[in-house]
Amino acid sequence: MNDSHAISRSRMVATQLAARGIRDERVLDAMRAVPRHQFVPPPLQHLAYTDQPLLIGENQTISQPFVVALMTQMLQLSGQETVLEIGTGSGYQTAVLCQLAGRVYSLEYYPRLAGRASRALDQLGIENVEIYVGDGSQGLPDMAPFDAIIVTAAAPFVPGPLRSQMSPHGGRMVIPVGSRDDQYLEYVTRIGDRWEIQQTERVRFVPLVGRYGFRRSESDRPDQPDSGDHFASV
Repeated sequence: MNDSHAISRSRMVATQLAARGIRDERVLDAMRAVPRHQFVPPPLQHLAYTDQPLLIGENQTISQPFVVALMTQMLQLSGQETVLEIGTGSGYQTAVLCQLAGRVYSLEYYPRLAGRASRALDQLGIENVEIYVGDGSQGLPDMAPFDAIIVTAAAPFVPGPLRSQMSPHGGRMVIPVGSRDDQYLEYVTRIGDRWEIQQTERVRFVPLVGRYGFRRSESDRPDQPDSGDHFASV
């Protein structure tokens, strides 16, 4: 990992994250450590540390660093949690979570993206993660309950299966909810059989596709994986 990238990461953390209200030192350290350029397609790697989303294929994006840091901070991870990530994408958010949690399960709709992410994580020697291919809106019931759930695609509502897979002992979830073009981050907490939802930042994510998400458009891939098919463990 060369010095130019390390400098770029430090500048990103200082100017895009800390200066805009990210205060969790563990999150800042993780963002400083994970090489975002290794999760970005080669033609766009010169933009890896700019504060913008970048296309990664399949009409999907790698989220801008600030949004990654914000959603991660909202999860309030201490280091021992079991986390479910819906939407592996490039694997960058996954890598950040792996720095901060005990175990990460990540579910990706598109097999090609899951494969790329798995290889990128493997190259970095990250071992506390399992990647699956399937319908993210249905989660991974066999692995539940989860201390924290993060959804990196927008849903029209909070999917019931994801709510039920939250730990009843203080489980929390961060998820963008709204229309395809207008969404807010919602912070969901669970104590026993009681869920509380707080609406926070306005955002814009690609749509969550699946039974409890949005219907696939003509531009989406015609093939749909079965929910929960295991893809890789790295």
